[in-house]
Parts: sequence; structure tokens; C-alpha cells
Amino acid sequence: MTTIDPKAPVLVTGASGYIASWIVRDLLEAGYTVHGTVRDPQRKRGMEHLHALAEQHPGRLQLFKADLLTPGSYDAAMQGCELVMHTASPFVISGFSDAETALVRPAVEGTRNVLESVERTPSVKRVVLTSSVVSIYGDNIDSLALSSDPEKQIFTEAQWNTTSSVDHQPYPYSKVMAEREAWKMHDRQSRWDLVTINPGLVLGPSLTRASDSASFGVMKQLVDGTMFLGAPKLAMGVVDVRDVAEAHVRAGFTPAASGRHIVNGANTTFLEMGRLLRRKFGNRYLFPFMEAPKAMIWLIAPIAGLTRKFVSLNVGYPLRFDNSKSRTALGLTYHPLEQTLADHFQQMLDDGTVRRR
Repeated sequence: MTTIDPKAPVLVTGASGYIASWIVRDLLEAGYTVHGTVRDPQRKRGMEHLHALAEQHPGRLQLFKADLLTPGSYDAAMQGCELVMHTASPFVISGFSDAETALVRPAVEGTRNVLESVERTPSVKRVVLTSSVVSIYGDNIDSLALSSDPEKQIFTEAQWNTTSSVDHQPYPYSKVMAEREAWKMHDRQSRWDLVTINPGLVLGPSLTRASDSASFGVMKQLVDGTMFLGAPKLAMGVVDVRDVAEAHVRAGFTPAASGRHIVNGANTTFLEMGRLLRRKFGNRYLFPFMEAPKAMIWLIAPIAGLTRKFVSLNVGYPLRFDNSKSRTALGLTYHPLEQTLADHFQQMLDDGTVRRR
């Protein structure tokens, strides 16, 4: 049981990020004081929402400069904190030539640097780490190894991703390696405890237009006509960003919280998401209305920025997650998938990311 002093500041790393921004807002609205780390506290673009939150909550949000790959850069921000929420990690799934440099090193070394600062900060009692369901599985085909019974092919917190590598599925590999590093460091000591949040694909409205999260790239492909003539039959877990933020706050301040938590609102597919959006916004937009044959997806995979190995191991296979621990241990309730998608797409319309028709 770990009790956090509500008067002590809470550190949120990567405070300007998609998930972290909602965590910061939730903490401030609940009356907590927040120390947020960013690369440049003076930067304006992408930071407007944080500066606005600081004005709305005078004296309760302080921004600190820190970098994942700079040892000791989190020390100052962590002073006096009993709770650390480590969300900062790269989330890019394409557009890089060296996965080790772009993904794995920042994720693993960044986690190590933050936790080394925790080791040097006696006040810290708990760390909440933003991990991912891809730390639990690597490819959809992995679900077949769980059981021969389709009804039991459901991932829980007990599983670990053992199939990803720096050459195949490097983003999942970076997440599982970072989480394993965190647990390794946690297990060497007894002063602070570790709780992880393992969300599915995070969608929903952003507090800033400047996010470069891959979540927005996935959503854009879903609505811009890329999949209009045929979406891949790709199963996935999706969760609302507001639920993920709430999960972090509950994990931080629930004394009995422990271990890993799958945070996933719905098991779905691109086609189902397209149908839900069409039901809300009509036929004016190019949402997918059918699934393409796997052979076709495999053939055009390189053009679409996918590997044929990814298509072979993921398209057409089931994927389901058990979120019962998040409901019972953290008391989470989830936004309906239709609301998450509608709120996200409406923001894209309002921001001009997608043209109104």
C-alpha cells in the first residue's frame, strides 16, 4: 500500500505530449501541483495549452527543461515529488532509417535516466509508467499461441511481447524493452513501487494541434480516403485518450495499485471504425466501407509503408484484450468507441486537418 501526499507536487515527464497533456489537466483540475518536463519550456508552438493551464491554475504548474538522453536532467523537476508519471517516449512507426537510434535508445535510456533520478530522490514513493499493449504482444498471430480455443485467445497482463525486434516491429520492441528495464530497476530496490499503464491504440481529442503522435497518422488514414476502396482486415485495441489519462491518475493515487494494467476500451477493426464514423457523419467522407483481400494488402504493402512480414503476421488474425483489471483495481469506466472516434474526427474537421464536405 502506497499513500501519496496530495500536497506534494506530481512530476509528469513529456508534459506536452498527447496523453501527458490530459494527465496534467486532470491533475490540475483535481487540485494537485504539477511539475512538467519538456524539451524547451519557452517554446510556443505546441505549448500553448500548457501555458494556458498555468494561467488557469496560478502557481500549480511549473515547467522544467529535460531530455530523455541527458542523465540527471530530471533531477531538478523531481525534487519534493512523491509521485512520478513517466510518459515521455518516442511514438513513431515510420519515417526513420535507424530504429535503434530513433526508437529503442530513447525509450530504454530515457526510462533508465528517469528512474536513476528516482533513485537519487528520496521523496519519490511511486512511479507510473506509460507502457503499451505492444509490450504484451508483438503480432496479432501471437494470439493463436495463447490457446487452441478462440474464446480464450485474449491477452492479459500476464503476457509479454517476445516476438518483436529492432528489425521487425521496432516500436513494440522499444516499448517492451523500456518496460522490462523499468521492472528490472524496480526489482533491485524496495523504496518506490512501479505501476504500468498498457493502453491500446490511443485516439480521441487532443489538447494541442501540434501533436505528431502516430495515433493521428492512423486516424488520418482512416478518414482521408486511403482505405476507402478497401481497409486491411486488421484487428486492434482502441482506447480514449481521456481514459488513459484518468488511468494514470487513478494508478498514482490508489494505494493498492500494483503491476501492469491493460487500458483498452474496445477490440475493433478499421472497417468497424469506418462504419461508426459513417453512422455519425454520413456518407460525405471517405471512410472505409469494405475490407480488401489480404493478398492485395500484401502486394501493395511496401507502397503503403508496411512490410510484407507485418501483413503476413497481422492481417486477418484476431486480437482481443482483457481490461478487467483496469475496471476492478482502478475503477475505470470507458468512453464508447463511437464517441472517441466522433470527438477525434470532429476536432480534425474543426482544425482543418480534414476538409469539410
